[in-house]
Amino acid sequence: MPFGVPKIYPILDRSFIPAAAGRVEFLRRLGSALADAGVTLLEYRNKTGSDAELLADGAVLRAALPSGKIKLILDDRVDLVEKMYFDGVHVDAGDASAAEARRLLGPERIVGTFGGSASLVEGILAEPADYLAIGPVYPTTTKKTTKRSIGVEGVRRLREQAGAGPVLVAAGGVTLATAALVLDAGADSVAVSAALFGHPNPAAEFRKWMGELG
Repeated sequence: MPFGVPKIYPILDRSFIPAAAGRVEFLRRLGSALADAGVTLLEYRNKTGSDAELLADGAVLRAALPSGKIKLILDDRVDLVEKMYFDGVHVDAGDASAAEARRLLGPERIVGTFGGSASLVEGILAEPADYLAIGPVYPTTTKKTTKRSIGVEGVRRLREQAGAGPVLVAAGGVTLATAALVLDAGADSVAVSAALFGHPNPAAEFRKWMGELG
């Protein structure tokens, strides 16, 4: 399916969600505020939670971020996407492949996968993915990785390798001060986690990003 990726790709990591007390209300308020701020896509990333926790969080997010208006992407868990009524999945190395995710989810849901760091993953352009995540662009604190940061020049190099067609989402340590540079280097979108959800008011910060990046 054609994927109109927004310039800002927010990733809500479990580390930014409070423990059980107040969790539902936090997600409800956050989701509603993000919807009001103009978010059109959100990835929910929870690598350590139980199925029950993911399903419960997903239900609150789906209710606050209505289907048809806002796309919800689930990190890793291809098996839970349909149960959570999410719009797609992001799979990395070690997860299901993009081809397997596509086979399980069909042509209508979004499938994103890791596309490369120092260079593109061999054969990645033939994978049935709607977008390729590249990076880390800068050092990141919200996702464990052994890969070296590639910087703006790395983004430019990967765009040259990929050509004009593939959608590239640059991830890792991107801030408002660096986002425009990353986009100018050839990324279609910047994935943002700590820079948004580490802020006291993520929705207001998202509006600020939108004002700067358009």
